[in-house]
Amino acid sequence: MTRDTEPRVGIDIGGTFTDLVVINNGTVTVTKTPSTNAQERGVLGGLNQLTESISLSISDIGFVAHGTTVATNAVLEEAWADTALITTDGFRDALAIGRQARPDIYDFQTEKPTPIVPRQRRFTVPERVTAQGTIDTPLDEDAVETLAAKLKNADIDSVAISLLFAYENQVHETRIKEILTEHNVDVSYSLSSDVLPEIREYERTLTTALNAALKPVMDRYIGNLETELTRAGVTTDLNIMQSNGGIITATVARDAPVNTLLSGPAAGVQGATYIAELCDISDVITMDMGGTSCDVSLVHNGTPTISRDVTVGEYPVHTQMIDIHTVGAGGGSIAWVDEGNALRVGPQSAGSDPGPISYGKGGNRPTITDAHLLLGRLDPSSFLSDNVAVDIAQIREIFETKLAAPLGISIETAAQGVIDVANASMQRALRVVSVERGYDPREFGLVAFGGAGPLHATAIATALDIPRVIIPQTAGVLSALGLLISDTIYDFSNSHVRPWDVVSPTTLSTMFTEFISDGRAQLDAEGISPDQMCFERSVDLRYAGQSFELSISVPPGEIDTETLSVIESRFHSAHERRYGHADKTKPLELVTVRTRARGSTTEPDLTVTTPETNTAVSDAIIETRSVWFDGQQRETPVYDRSQLPPENTLTGPAIIDDAQSTTVIRPEQTAEIDTYGSVIIEINP
Repeated sequence: MTRDTEPRVGIDIGGTFTDLVVINNGTVTVTKTPSTNAQERGVLGGLNQLTESISLSISDIGFVAHGTTVATNAVLEEAWADTALITTDGFRDALAIGRQARPDIYDFQTEKPTPIVPRQRRFTVPERVTAQGTIDTPLDEDAVETLAAKLKNADIDSVAISLLFAYENQVHETRIKEILTEHNVDVSYSLSSDVLPEIREYERTLTTALNAALKPVMDRYIGNLETELTRAGVTTDLNIMQSNGGIITATVARDAPVNTLLSGPAAGVQGATYIAELCDISDVITMDMGGTSCDVSLVHNGTPTISRDVTVGEYPVHTQMIDIHTVGAGGGSIAWVDEGNALRVGPQSAGSDPGPISYGKGGNRPTITDAHLLLGRLDPSSFLSDNVAVDIAQIREIFETKLAAPLGISIETAAQGVIDVANASMQRALRVVSVERGYDPREFGLVAFGGAGPLHATAIATALDIPRVIIPQTAGVLSALGLLISDTIYDFSNSHVRPWDVVSPTTLSTMFTEFISDGRAQLDAEGISPDQMCFERSVDLRYAGQSFELSISVPPGEIDTETLSVIESRFHSAHERRYGHADKTKPLELVTVRTRARGSTTEPDLTVTTPETNTAVSDAIIETRSVWFDGQQRETPVYDRSQLPPENTLTGPAIIDDAQSTTVIRPEQTAEIDTYGSVIIEINP
């Protein structure tokens, strides 16, 4: 592989900005450009800007990785392709029925999400496979041929095939596709046995249907982006970040777009994990706050937490994803007073156009960014490009009219209220990924990044008793950097629901061997050498009678009866940590067998530009500014981050400025700059 020797570019598209990072000879160069409706154009504009700044020829780029929001936006906007669904007789309405779970149990007017496939495009065929994989009713091929004639005349772009118990035996799904293809039903296909060969009929069918609906959308976007990159002179293949934190080729992403729904946020978690590892910290909570939203996740023992129960929009998508919880709190989040005269913040965002009031593009609604300017945490003289001063008087006027006067408080109190409300929302998000998962946030560090994350991190950590905050040197573009240090990952799974006491070591070993063989072939096709390959095995277990399961890692080596005992013991421990209890006398049930094939990337030897070793911390002070903390103004030194010497400390209150983000250090807190340029803040020194 050439990732460690040739220039590598990471591209992350957010709701407000597109971030680009290039690593060339160990040196990191970054740029931010406003996101555009035609995302590929924004990418090319940023790429040209980035390469010109370091005199790099685009043709010399050896690796391009992209975090995309195309699939996510398509789901949120329901802007997917016209899709047909084929399922087993009697299960036509599984998508509409869904589950009995309600998003709000006290809301009697709640509505179920719009089915991805409307009823008139949902079809059934006679067939039946049992829960053990035997064929009870053979496939009626005549019915499939009749259906083929209907589909040829239907205005559809994609077909999803999801049959009952297809995860145990996919022969009927495969045959349906063959018949439709033979009858010239020229559309894209998604089979549940390929997309999600796991239990739970509704979730498997929904995920398959969603993949089918997204395939034409993703195919069109990737095709346009690849064309634009080629025209610009890029000669290497395009790679896409998956929701599970791994890189895949654009070709694979086109076929499995449902695996890219959390593409951008996953890259941020990977970048934060990498930075935490450099700081020798294995347990962290990651917090990515950009212009539109804040994404939080938990990393335990150096590994991001994986979930298969993630809701995107209104849809429970059951694929392997980094466990990320998102709230509508970003720098552009709009503050408003509701009908009950309470201050609210978000989820609506001003975006990048017109953006916050401070952008000077016509925005006239108060935002979190504007609140920071009023409190002195951002420099109004250099906040905008070209050093154009922000119109503070305009911000004060709008805050007075829309917030302070209706609430009967001062402008500064209103601005602090906006920050406090946003912080409370993010604190709840951190509790979701930690306390609600059985982890104590007091035992974790907090890695804060994104353009706005470092502004809020120390206050949030103080509220949750998190002892330490890490602000990476590339905090403003860490998701783009995460794309370049992420491994290639392919996940394989198959549900095999059986009592645990009848599962033999041979059965498990055979399934793992098949997965590993498939994974090795996939990685080999991408040019990954055998010494860079590794395979991680796990099983999903539950107590007999439970509805949901826990994923348990399988020890390395040959599988024997001792291995099964170790797995069982690990399950009891995991169950007690997650739910507070365990019952070692209760029988277990195997649900799903999993293998992760990983192609390790060579981590870059990052060059950190630092001041002379004899430089004092005080030499990095740009100015002293009046900043509000806890209702009081404090004279606060403002530091140029590029001039802070490593292995030195400073004491708050302090503001640290850099090109992509601003860090707020509260009074009495101390901060150290490590050898990699990260700012490590002790919350209660």
